[in-house]
Amino acid sequence: MQQAFRMGKAFLSVAVLWLAFGTAFAQRTEGDVVAGARGLYEAEVKVNSQGESERNSGFARAMTIVLGKITGDRSAASRPGVGQELRRAKDFVKSYDYKQDEGRSTTGAPTFNTTLVVRFDPDEIDAIAATLGLPVWAEPRPKPVLWLAIDDGRGPRLVALAQTNAARAVLDRAQERGYRLGLPSGSAAEQAAVGAIWRGDTAAVARASSRYSPPMQLIGKLYRAKGGGWTADWTFVDSGKVLSTWTSTQPDARRAMATGADGAADALSRKYAKRSTAAGEAGRYTVQIDGVRNAGDYIRLMSYLQGLPVVRGMAPVRAAPEGLLVELDLITGLPGLRNVVAKGDVLLAEADQPVLHLR
Repeated sequence: MQQAFRMGKAFLSVAVLWLAFGTAFAQRTEGDVVAGARGLYEAEVKVNSQGESERNSGFARAMTIVLGKITGDRSAASRPGVGQELRRAKDFVKSYDYKQDEGRSTTGAPTFNTTLVVRFDPDEIDAIAATLGLPVWAEPRPKPVLWLAIDDGRGPRLVALAQTNAARAVLDRAQERGYRLGLPSGSAAEQAAVGAIWRGDTAAVARASSRYSPPMQLIGKLYRAKGGGWTADWTFVDSGKVLSTWTSTQPDARRAMATGADGAADALSRKYAKRSTAAGEAGRYTVQIDGVRNAGDYIRLMSYLQGLPVVRGMAPVRAAPEGLLVELDLITGLPGLRNVVAKGDVLLAEADQPVLHLR
């Protein structure tokens, strides 16, 4: 009788844990991206008001998210030239609207969060990526199977379709990174794979996952850290080959779990994201610029070139009868420079020639 009571008590504790996971993962902290903008060129960000200044700031944050999605690089915003384009984010917006979500404060009082939903022009964003030489993770994108086991101290359990809410943090984070994760159905044979997950037997997990496509697995085990918080150990496997392994310890289970989606996105983008060569190769190029007639023209030209996102540096070479020769340090090649110049009204570029005309 006492043994049955202890077993029932243990089962209740585990059930409470899974229920807590489902509740906690449904919540979001301030600054999180709200799930809902599913397309690669869409993003949602919280804003404090619907004023123009707040909206423009939201456009820049949303564009940062979108660039992270299409490149697979969560540091895309820090790449050369991107900062200048982010300051013009409103120019690339196709449409936007707002939505309000009602929540509760810690005291139980109702709160209202305003979310800016932004949809960018795909052609504009693609042009920016090509011009700046950003790698692009093409569609369609794979949907790896998430094999996750959670141990609260009473033994690991598999997270399957019936426990989707328990994996909400990692599933949502994957969508924020521009791809999706699937969960196993939870059959008896799949439940038996928990041991393989826990001992890191990737081959056994791959066999259990053979009925799913594609042959990619994100394998993780989540458990309480000795010093407090939660630790997640991750392995990402593509067609039987381990692409990456990583470990993260975080104050709460949601954050530790979300690192699985980040690590998988990093591994996938490293392998599959390709940089367009249409904009040319980075380097130093000498270009001829005619139409510079006086000091005012020269100052206007130099100011314009300094503001171009593809220009890292420049130095006048000499003034010649045919025009001013300037050496430009470009993050892409001359085609990328021509693409940027064509969008403005200061310079006119000659096709297939290192020649620019000051208007």
